Amino acid sequence: MRKLMVVGSMWSMLTFIAPLYAQQIDVAFGGGSIAAPTTANSFSGVTESLSGGTYVGFGGDVLIKRNLGVAAEVFWRGSQASYGGLIPYRPLFWDFNGVYATRFSKRVGAEVVAGIGAESVRFYQGTYNCDYYGNCSNYVSSNHFMGDFGGGLKIYAYKSIFVRPEVRLYLVHNNVEFVSSRAVRYGVSIGYTFGGTK
Repeated sequence: MRKLMVVGSMWSMLTFIAPLYAQQIDVAFGGGSIAAPTTANSFSGVTESLSGGTYVGFGGDVLIKRNLGVAAEVFWRGSQASYGGLIPYRPLFWDFNGVYATRFSKRVGAEVVAGIGAESVRFYQGTYNCDYYGNCSNYVSSNHFMGDFGGGLKIYAYKSIFVRPEVRLYLVHNNVEFVSSRAVRYGVSIGYTFGGTK
């Protein structure tokens, strides 16, 4: 929950403070899937892969100086998967990036991102766990630091509304629950650009 509060705080800063200095702001929501190695790790015995499933999420970026800016996004698996056929789980990826974005024409632009974030794998239980303050949840999380790299091609369909095919490479540190520390998210986002070159 704290992580979502941090992401929410960053989103608020992007939404309310950054426009004072920004040259362009993009907000988008989208969906896609994850591709990751599926070969079993014979050393640890882990056979689970992050591959498959539908991932949904949202994000935004603020260009502060010409084509350079900052971005934040969060994507999670839309439905629970089964870990080892026994335990329901749901991966969530969130990150903060530096972004370089440019327009090639009135209707086509591109962006490249690189940054850091975390993978949070939520393992669901049949009971709720509550802390001293009364915060309750029906899952336990396994969190891992990650780096991410990627890009997208913005196609402006109508005025400031764009469709963005995109890809992200997640490099997850110490991802012991899964076969590999690498995962590629690919998908399409639909968004809106405030400001910028029309």
